[in-house]
Amino acid sequence: MLSLQHLRKNFGSLKAIDDLSLTVSKGQTVVIMGPSGCGKSTTIRTINRLVEPDQGSILFNGKEMLTLEAAELRKMRKKIGFVFQHFNLISRLSTLENVMLGLVMDGLDKEEARDKALQALEKVGLTNHQHHKPSELSGGQQQRVGIARALAFEPELMLWDEPTASLDPILVREVLVVMEDLAKYQDSTMLVVTHEISFALHVAQQIVLMDQGRIVEQGQPSQVFLAPASAIGQQYKQLIEYQLNQTEITLYGKQRAAV
Repeated sequence: MLSLQHLRKNFGSLKAIDDLSLTVSKGQTVVIMGPSGCGKSTTIRTINRLVEPDQGSILFNGKEMLTLEAAELRKMRKKIGFVFQHFNLISRLSTLENVMLGLVMDGLDKEEARDKALQALEKVGLTNHQHHKPSELSGGQQQRVGIARALAFEPELMLWDEPTASLDPILVREVLVVMEDLAKYQDSTMLVVTHEISFALHVAQQIVLMDQGRIVEQGQPSQVFLAPASAIGQQYKQLIEYQLNQTEITLYGKQRAAV
C-alpha cells in the first residue's frame, strides 16, 4: 500500500530524514518511535506532502505522490487521514459541524456529510456530544473529534502524529482506546508516531525505531523490545523493565499493607 524509498530531507545543515526506506502493507499498524528530534514527524508529514522531501520516492497504492499536480494531490489526500498533535477545532462550530466541515467544503451534500460525520463520531464514542462546542469538551474528547474528522473521509491510510502529546496523562487512555479499536477491529492501515509504549506493545505489527533521521531497527514488538539490536532499542527495553519493576514494587507494597 505504502512504500517510502530513499527519502531525504534537510533543514539547513540538519538531516531530518537521511536515506529512509519503509514499507507499510494494507491492514498493518506500524508504529514509529525514537527520541525527540529524530525525524519521526517529518517522515510521516512527507507522505501527504505537508513537508516536501528533497529526494526519494513515495508510492501510495502504486502512485508516486511526489509527482502529483495540485488537483491530483488533493484527490489523493482524501484517501489519507491525518491526526495531528493539536486538535485545531473551530470554536464556534459544534462537534458535528467540525466533522462535517471538510466534507461540505469538498462538495458533498450536507445531508450526506451529516450522515458520514455521525458514523465517524460513533466510531470514536462521541455521538452524544455532537451538539457540544469544543470549549465544552475535555482535551481527550477534542482529540477524538479530530480523529472523527479524519475518519469521515473513510481514508485508506491513517497517519497519526503523536496524537496524545498535547493531552494530560489522565486523558491519554481514552484516545488510545479509540486508536486500539480502529487498529484491531476496523481493519485500518495505520502509521503511528508515538511515545506510548503500551500502545505499541498491544497493537503494532511492526515497530520502527529512528535516530538522527535514520531507521536503526525494525521488527515485531517482541523482537525490538525484548531482544533489541540497536542502542535506542536497548534504551526502550530498559524503560520497559523499569516500568515493570515499579509495578511489581507497588503491588508488593499493597500486599504488605494488606497483611
